Amino acid sequence: MTNIFKDSRRDLRERAFQTLFALEFGGEALDQAYFAYTYDKPIDEETEVDLPSFLLSLVTGVREELPQLDSQIEEKLKEGWSLSRLIMTDSTLLRLGLYEITSFEETPGRVAINEIIEIAKKYSDKTSAKFINGVLSQFVTDEA
Repeated sequence: MTNIFKDSRRDLRERAFQTLFALEFGGEALDQAYFAYTYDKPIDEETEVDLPSFLLSLVTGVREELPQLDSQIEEKLKEGWSLSRLIMTDSTLLRLGLYEITSFEETPGRVAINEIIEIAKKYSDKTSAKFINGVLSQFVTDEA
């Protein structure tokens, strides 16, 4: 991770994705968020780390809204498809992207989608990025 993106919204979205992905295997949200935020930062035992509120809001928001997010996403998937058929990376990214689109008024929907697509390209592949774009774009109305 380059220093130019350290604690940028893009960096924090990626760390939120890492946290949500890790939570699929268990653990506590705060512990997973702390690990995702600090794993590549030089921190000694005496340093107190405050997790950024944007990171925490994404993680807690997706967790709290999970049933509604899953329901909304499944409505947009093609017939015969469900979230359980998707790879965990894609379903996690869809949830995170949809949560930001629907819950953060200060983030334009297209920006949220583009950010999630960039994360998808890093952690998945171009096919997944196109798929995620197609699903999330259905939730964004044209903005002026």
